[in-house]
Amino acid sequence: MKPVKDHRKLRGPEKAAVLFLCLGEERGAELMKRLDEFDIHEITRAISGLGTIPQPVIEGVINEFLETASHGGSVVGSMGMAEAMLMNFLPANRVSEIMDDIQGPLMGRNMWENFSKLDAQVIANAVKDEHDQTIAAILSKVRPEVSAKVLPLLGNERMMDVIERMIGIESVPRQVLQQIEETLQQEFMTASARSAGPDPTQRMADLFNKLDRTLFEEVSETLEARIPEAFGAIKQRMFIFDDLIKLDQQGLARVMRTAEGNTLPLALRGARKEVRDAFLGALPARSREMLLEEMSSMGPVRGRDVQAAQSALVDAALDLAAEEVIRLPIDDDDVIIE
Repeated sequence: MKPVKDHRKLRGPEKAAVLFLCLGEERGAELMKRLDEFDIHEITRAISGLGTIPQPVIEGVINEFLETASHGGSVVGSMGMAEAMLMNFLPANRVSEIMDDIQGPLMGRNMWENFSKLDAQVIANAVKDEHDQTIAAILSKVRPEVSAKVLPLLGNERMMDVIERMIGIESVPRQVLQQIEETLQQEFMTASARSAGPDPTQRMADLFNKLDRTLFEEVSETLEARIPEAFGAIKQRMFIFDDLIKLDQQGLARVMRTAEGNTLPLALRGARKEVRDAFLGALPARSREMLLEEMSSMGPVRGRDVQAAQSALVDAALDLAAEEVIRLPIDDDDVIIE
């Protein structure tokens, strides 16, 4: 928020927030106890976004409400100050709910973890105007695999300077880190949440993964003729049931162990022979015999039930990959070497 020069431009909750900040944590918390939850929410939101308030504005607010000037100097409203006040009289879980609601889904207590979930290009765009030392501090806090994707987006020369600074960082002073965190929260992450929607290519890949196989084959021919480049990019992001056989045997066996009920035999009943053979080959002899027996005793099965079972196994594989329990055969960062 830009500094306000005229207290008359402040909204009611913002004026109340200035008064609370002037009172300090202890007295402000005592007064806030007397408010209803709606007012608490509005004033907390205002405190979180005020930033630095010049003395003339403070005096104007106080004069308006109390007709007398008090408390010289400036006060600073921040996420930390707002949270500290609330912790004086509300349960920790309720404070967390209020702060998360105000800060948005990408912020909150696990700020660095949530920041790491942003697209690499979004992070690069967010930090590109910062000093190299600040970028180094930020990339030292996010997950290594994320930093590895962001660094090349900075350009070779700047990437080398940032890497050198990252190597030299032993620890970031708490005061500096807090300032970086608040800057990311207030300036970058809310904007990123608005602008960084889901990747349309990945969204369509996920959709086609769920589409009936016969229907997908029908639309594929048309899409390949009309938009070959875009559809090709989508197909590269797709991971379908048949792709499971590209996993190593240990990974494939791990996926099969997630199957509940008759999911596995049902999925294999509708699979191509080479796919079915790959699944069976990843099992011990006794387990393979039991699975074959279960498949033969099932009788006729519905195609949509087979599709649902196969989708469940694909979802299980994607979940295991996200948890880094297994590695998918090809992800969007891999380079294929012939």
